[in-house]
Amino acid sequence: MTTKKETEEKKEQPKLPKEQEIAFHKGSIQSLAAEYNELVRMLQNVQAIMQAHIKRLEELGVKITQQKKE
Repeated sequence: MTTKKETEEKKEQPKLPKEQEIAFHKGSIQSLAAEYNELVRMLQNVQAIMQAHIKRLEELGVKITQQKKE
């Protein structure tokens, strides 16, 4: 549900030519995709390091149990 203020703000925004708006959105998607890929890469690194620690703890006789996700 849009409010009256949001509707007025949309009217006040300058209108970009269609080609500029398309380029803007394409650029935004490219930037966000790159950020997403970097985040995935970081998560993979963290997971690999965690697995190495878990493996070593198990080698040392420590039992690892998975915590329930909330």
